[in-house]
Amino acid sequence: MEKQNIGLIGLGPMGQNLVLNIESKGYEVAVFNRTSTKTKKFAEGTAKDKNILPTYSLKEFVNSLESPRKIILLVKAGKAVDNFIEKIVPLLDKGDLIIDGGNSYFKDTIRRNKELNQKGLLFIGTGISGGEEGALKGPAIMPGGQKEAYNLVEDLFKKISAKASDGLPCASYIGPDGAGHFVKMVHNGIEYGDMQLIGECVWIFKSALDMNSEEIAQVMTRWDSEEDVLRSYLIEITGESMKEKNKKDSGYLIDRTADITRMKGTGTWTVQSALELLVPIPTITAAVFSREMSQDKDLRLKVSKILPGFREKYLKEKEQFIKIAHDALYLAKLSSYAQGMALMQAASREYHWNLNLGEIVQGWRSGCIIRAQFLDEVTKAYQENPEMPNLLTASRFAQVVKESIGKLVSINEVANRAGVAAPAMGNSLNYIMQLASPVMVSAQVSALQRDYFGAHGYFKLQETDKPEIMKTPEGKIREFHTQWMLPERPEEEWIK
Repeated sequence: MEKQNIGLIGLGPMGQNLVLNIESKGYEVAVFNRTSTKTKKFAEGTAKDKNILPTYSLKEFVNSLESPRKIILLVKAGKAVDNFIEKIVPLLDKGDLIIDGGNSYFKDTIRRNKELNQKGLLFIGTGISGGEEGALKGPAIMPGGQKEAYNLVEDLFKKISAKASDGLPCASYIGPDGAGHFVKMVHNGIEYGDMQLIGECVWIFKSALDMNSEEIAQVMTRWDSEEDVLRSYLIEITGESMKEKNKKDSGYLIDRTADITRMKGTGTWTVQSALELLVPIPTITAAVFSREMSQDKDLRLKVSKILPGFREKYLKEKEQFIKIAHDALYLAKLSSYAQGMALMQAASREYHWNLNLGEIVQGWRSGCIIRAQFLDEVTKAYQENPEMPNLLTASRFAQVVKESIGKLVSINEVANRAGVAAPAMGNSLNYIMQLASPVMVSAQVSALQRDYFGAHGYFKLQETDKPEIMKTPEGKIREFHTQWMLPERPEEEWIK
């Protein structure tokens, strides 16, 4: 019997479309699904007369693959992944490769990589972005694992991935063990931030300017034009979805859509990772918290009848404000991306992944959900200076900050006066303001508060007008403690 080039387990919509994509690039594929009826339906439907072999047991599935076997898992993250790995490992030979293409938590991927490596098996945790359409037509692919494992599927990944405008495939080796799934997790966190920022902008238009869905859709379509810096997949689908009419009346679907946004966990993991790595990602965090608040619909309905509302109209020229909103949204998005990049930099140091941020962003330019025109500029910025301390310090983006920070302030003011909750917009602004502050007075206050109630110590500046921290001749930061309970308070160096 002729062996298949690759196998896939999990025939949900993503799995089916990815199989069709792989087969269309000249590969022979074996498929298996826990529910055999789904396998049969797929085989007799869209997979009919293609080089796709349906199998109905894991043993049949594994035996149908050429050596070294390459198996893609597209099943629900968590226990389902572990369960399938446990079942297929006894059927495999050393050197065979398992590819987890789901949204697994990166620490689970690190664990699985280590466990399988000890058994002589290869493992790649692979982030795949683009949804069902991307799986079929070309997704962005973010693989992490052993380099020799990636070498086995490099040709396949590059052939099935999306291609950017310059023809480069949106797939490249990310790094060892959990690097691929970490990068996909951050991608999703940035996606949360992007969606929230666009949603807040729409809310401001509706509340402050009394714009209807059709008018806002036209603005989004304009912003998605060829040369616009905001051109992106999310702007495009926002415009398209806001034009959609409700089937039962003459209104718009968005006006009948319940204000509840669900989530599957990657945004929450991003925030948790940022807390562990001590990296501020306030825009992404605001987006996650806003989704959580949206799910408290009953509570919001009750509270809205008790607490007074606040709403002022924007009385100045509408088109001028739309231009302000355009530039403010662009800067807010840059702030959010800078936060995501900073998180990846910190993780790269912590886990020794040696992430190439320019190459990662280059792979996001097509296929994935956050694909956007300005990612070309982000890619160039990292190619010019891979070691820049923060994305916003790149000259091209520092100029945007200078030109648009006042506009981001303005849109936040208008949102507040219009009674619009815009936490992502506000946090994008505050991130920039804190990042650009040589001295944060609020932190000075907190430092002394902690020393006062808990004797936790504090650092000191060289002089009142010099923001540099005092250090010992050996370069160690000096800590101080004040004897707050003594009437005469001698200052002494803090000794731990």
